[in-house]
Amino acid sequence: METVFKNISKIKYEGPKSRNPLAFKHYNPVEIVEDKTLRDHLRFSVVYWHTFRGTGSDPFGVGTAIRPWDDGSNSVANAENRARVAFEFIEKLGAPFYAFHDRDVAPEGKTLRETNKNLDAVVKVLKEEQKHTGIKLLWGTANLFTHPRFVHGAATSCNADVFAFAAAQVKKALEVTHELGGAGYTFWGGREGYSTLLNTNMKRELDHLARFLHLAVDYKKQIGFKGQFYIEPKPKEPTKHQYDSDAAACLNFLREYDLLDDFKLNIETNHATLAGHTMQHELEVAGAAGALGSIDANTGDELVGWDTDQFPTSVYLTTQTMLAILKYGGFTTGGLNFDAKVRRESFEPVDLFHAHIGGMDAFARGLKIAAAIRKDGRLAKFVEQRYASWDSGIGAKIEAGKAGLVELESYLLKQGEAAPNVSGRQEFLENLINEFI
Repeated sequence: METVFKNISKIKYEGPKSRNPLAFKHYNPVEIVEDKTLRDHLRFSVVYWHTFRGTGSDPFGVGTAIRPWDDGSNSVANAENRARVAFEFIEKLGAPFYAFHDRDVAPEGKTLRETNKNLDAVVKVLKEEQKHTGIKLLWGTANLFTHPRFVHGAATSCNADVFAFAAAQVKKALEVTHELGGAGYTFWGGREGYSTLLNTNMKRELDHLARFLHLAVDYKKQIGFKGQFYIEPKPKEPTKHQYDSDAAACLNFLREYDLLDDFKLNIETNHATLAGHTMQHELEVAGAAGALGSIDANTGDELVGWDTDQFPTSVYLTTQTMLAILKYGGFTTGGLNFDAKVRRESFEPVDLFHAHIGGMDAFARGLKIAAAIRKDGRLAKFVEQRYASWDSGIGAKIEAGKAGLVELESYLLKQGEAAPNVSGRQEFLENLINEFI
């Protein structure tokens, strides 16, 4: 196949002084930080859905994206050609991974059998391109939200046949992900929620969702798939309330239905924002529970109240993110997946490169700054000292479960008053972070 991006060379690292818009200023994949290369720390992944299926449409206008490799048809031949173009782009960008929904890569047929046949044809191309380029699959997933059959949800649908169809679709998506050597598999309940409680049996829907996930776990073991399962939290859109609303809700659901050992979380920045949280908060919730698995790297617009899926460019955001990632041991099966799309006004193919280069540079800077903050030690030392009262005396007894209410009352009667508090020094700490940025 003739190359599509023939006028664009492989993106190289040229350093901070470079003025080349098609070069990395901060992402040097072989640079060592905390005993690992940037490539291994960050594990960048390109998403198939936005980058190769996005048209630039929005609720107020049709698509604007110029994609000369796409003939606009829903044919298998077009899907196969698109897959080859995708790998040309990812290889020139230098990202080690990609991710996809089943319906991103292959067209849906008139029947499930025909749809599976279409998927098999494109997976053959994906497999060839993975072998040719060395690019790997970070995770696969099934699109259980676009087709009209999922109008009431998939695993939580009031229609048992839809549940069965969704289960069959996930079965195939798991097989394909396994065949392609995927490092994981993600569940995002795009329509697993409700628009009104007037027509919703919430308990029954949650029970069905748990049954669905248990079926997936069972089949994963049956086929020998070793990849990590993830759930991706999001509070709303397209439903008013989604059952995977934030990290805490997901963890509570997994504990209640005995699924916690089988799942970690795939945290997305814009979803955290929609839930009324910061990305740092969601990462801490997941990390503290031992469930931090992967990240969808994007950001939202604070002045827009919906999921804008913009590429991350804030160094404050990427620094906070990488501080949490490093704190909890770094990625193993997960990575930084660019679930982000170029703006509708950025419609030329080269804009795809500009967007990804910017995101990769922003995270490279965030990683280096986070590592420098950790090496400096002042932030960690401050937090440690702030909780020093728990390291000995009555604090240590409380944490060890050796002090009841009677003993605590006796302790304070003898003391007379609690020890004085010390300042939280938020402004000092914010200034400290600014020293590195």
